[in-house]
Amino acid sequence: MNTQIEHLRKVIEPLRQEILNHPVYPLIQSPEDLSVFMQYHIYAVWDFMSLLKTLQNNLTCTSVPWFVVGNAQTRYLINEIVAGEESDLNSQGERMSHFELYLNAMKQSGADTAAMESFIAELQNSGDFDRAFSVSGTPQAAQDFVRYTFEVIGSKKSHVQSAVFTFGREDLIPGMFMSLIADIDLNFPDSISEFKYYLERHIEVDGDHHSHLALEMTEQLCGDDAAFWQEAEAAVVRGLQMRKALWDGVYEALVTQRVEV
Repeated sequence: MNTQIEHLRKVIEPLRQEILNHPVYPLIQSPEDLSVFMQYHIYAVWDFMSLLKTLQNNLTCTSVPWFVVGNAQTRYLINEIVAGEESDLNSQGERMSHFELYLNAMKQSGADTAAMESFIAELQNSGDFDRAFSVSGTPQAAQDFVRYTFEVIGSKKSHVQSAVFTFGREDLIPGMFMSLIADIDLNFPDSISEFKYYLERHIEVDGDHHSHLALEMTEQLCGDDAAFWQEAEAAVVRGLQMRKALWDGVYEALVTQRVEV
């Protein structure tokens, strides 16, 4: 394995373990608890797609007239991931994005999708994140998470974007969702079959395929440039801190819900 990758893995391992073993997972013990979790997590599902499409825009030609951009291997890697994330199969074998999969899972389980739908509608209308957050009542922890993702997008540094995508998303998700699904299997009936399908699909696709593609993409983009790897490391650490803060926000909301009941 690339020595820079090994170093980065060692640096982030304590943070990864905090996320994989976060106390929020066992706290999800009822349909109401799951609804709270999903109403926060949906923002990470949505901004993941924005980060993914940014990489595709930067690493391939997505405009007309078409010109050769970057190298063919990197183009293949990002396009392969986009195809899976933007047009995967749902449990009925129909094509849809993972974001749409998640929204359907929320609706099946009874989680409120109004805030996310309001956020998207306002953002499409005004392009103003502050207004969209305000109109939709987005939880603060979710706002902070999205803002960091768009800070990475705004950096215009493909190696940084790829590193955050790889180590803060694709490489993290399988283990994170395995922690979550273990607790869900103990507490929930089949009425959340779509959510379980979403989790299992990510464990399968990201663990077996997408994470390896993303890792190769990051290695290619950082190359032998020590400064690139340093920037990537700092961004990944911050991204993992933001994920932990998002889960902290869900945890606090769940604790508050219990006290109020």
